[in-house]
Amino acid sequence: MTTSAPPPLPHHREDGPADAPPLVLGPSLGTSLSVWEPQAEVLARRFRVVRWDLPGHGGTPYDVLAGRTDGPCTVAGLGGLVLALADSLGIDRFAYAGISLGGAVGAWLAVHHPDRIASLALVCSSARFGEPGTWHERAALVREQGLAPVAATAADRWFTPAFAGSPAADGLLAGLRTVAPEGYAACCDALATYDLRGELGRIGAPTLVVAGRDDPATPPAHARQLADGIPAASLTEVAGAAHLANAEQPGPVLAALLGHLTAYPVGRGDAPDTDGRDTPDSDGCDAPDTDGRKEHPTDDGPRHAAGTEVRRAVLGDDHVDRAAARTTAFTAVFQDFITRYAWGEIWTRPGLSRHTRSCITLTALVAGGHREELALHLRAALRNGLTSEDIREVLLQSAVYCGVPAANSAFTLADRVLAEHREGK
Repeated sequence: MTTSAPPPLPHHREDGPADAPPLVLGPSLGTSLSVWEPQAEVLARRFRVVRWDLPGHGGTPYDVLAGRTDGPCTVAGLGGLVLALADSLGIDRFAYAGISLGGAVGAWLAVHHPDRIASLALVCSSARFGEPGTWHERAALVREQGLAPVAATAADRWFTPAFAGSPAADGLLAGLRTVAPEGYAACCDALATYDLRGELGRIGAPTLVVAGRDDPATPPAHARQLADGIPAASLTEVAGAAHLANAEQPGPVLAALLGHLTAYPVGRGDAPDTDGRDTPDSDGCDAPDTDGRKEHPTDDGPRHAAGTEVRRAVLGDDHVDRAAARTTAFTAVFQDFITRYAWGEIWTRPGLSRHTRSCITLTALVAGGHREELALHLRAALRNGLTSEDIREVLLQSAVYCGVPAANSAFTLADRVLAEHREGK
């Protein structure tokens, strides 16, 4: 008796420690798993990162769904591929982040397999990607003429004019031209039949929605529909980004992802602890320190690691490296304290977006007259997605409630920082 070979799995790549919390990353239509390169290295320091390719994209054969499902490709079929991949890797429950179509796959999984999804991040995605006829027409075009017509117009959908023509943008467009036409068309078929608008309320996983403020393919209104419809969702809009926001503005997207993913770790349930600490032992008791305080022996390592990652994402590697190099035996305890507490507990909390936290921080520093810290956090605000217009509004608001002299000094400093930022681009 002969046994048939198991259906193929999508091409994938793993990065990070094998025993780290699993994180699955889904790509957008027309891109391969390399679309996550701007975030993968940092995420892999903390997670077991699994990236996968769509049918006909990257290393996945276009007919990968053959033998798994009858009929045309659907988002449900793609979701089944992800589950089969996770099963083959011994992964039961995982965090999931996806861009556009990759995000739709994650949303479908969160609705239909909630036991598998610990947390969810939807980047430039939607509950419905437009009229079915548009996708059927694009599928027919690609089947007849290949990817050339789609590639010729992709830059206008994927990037802002400021980013188009950059090496990173050109690399993504080159990748699009290598996609198998039948695989691309099959994914268009999946998008044509996808409509999760009536089921968003069934998503119980903590969800981050990220929108590119200049995205013509899935405009911010699509992101707001997701955030309004998903009960446990928060929304971050990234300035200066179109459809592939994580490629165009990697820093703000990474900061948002780290904050969300570290707040809802796999295996800790759907809600974070209210005090940001690990939960007690099952008997409700923790062993006391010698000074009578409760000890949390597993707290500081993960909290310090999370704080370091977010600190680097918000303030930049150069600043953190300089701070580390200047650390002495006397200041080490303070550096450890701010990494664990300010960055590992406060900046990683899910209640506010990085954008909002930057606004609050700027206001507080204006009020306190902390010019050196204000300059540092003005640069951080730009990484977190604030525009010069956003910063101007924050400083105007500060003028009313913190005083005109403080705001006057802040405007002078911000003007210099913004000029340096423009010159450095």
